Amino acid sequence: MANRTYTSRRMAIVSALVDKIKLINGNFPFRSNLYNNVEPKLLFWDEVQDFPAVHISAGSETRDYQGGGYKDRFMTLTLRIYVQEENANFALEKLFEDVETVIEDNSALSYTDQDGNAQKVQQLTIVSLDTDEGALEPLGV
Repeated sequence: MANRTYTSRRMAIVSALVDKIKLINGNFPFRSNLYNNVEPKLLFWDEVQDFPAVHISAGSETRDYQGGGYKDRFMTLTLRIYVQEENANFALEKLFEDVETVIEDNSALSYTDQDGNAQKVQQLTIVSLDTDEGALEPLGV
């Protein structure tokens, strides 16, 4: 069977990012400990049982066709971060910093595609951050 040039890589990328986010363990340089509580799926806040937690899912994917048969693929990833603490906004800020550290340190994230080939994303970029602004405190999303 011949290798495919383009295989679906969405779940492989999510899985690789989950593995990297799980490294947030409270030891330097991290400010938080996720206790390995990172999942490759989104849950609503009322479904989350263990805090803090990060849930990651793949969103829309677009393609930009270049010359010579080359194409760029752009995929949106959504990370939902859940905390339950007296000062939920402060806990979210610490986790934001930790997640941003992981993403910056792995901006060319390595992963393995469905055919077992080593691949890399071209760049991971944080586009926006927002919170519930304390509306659910002591929960924070």
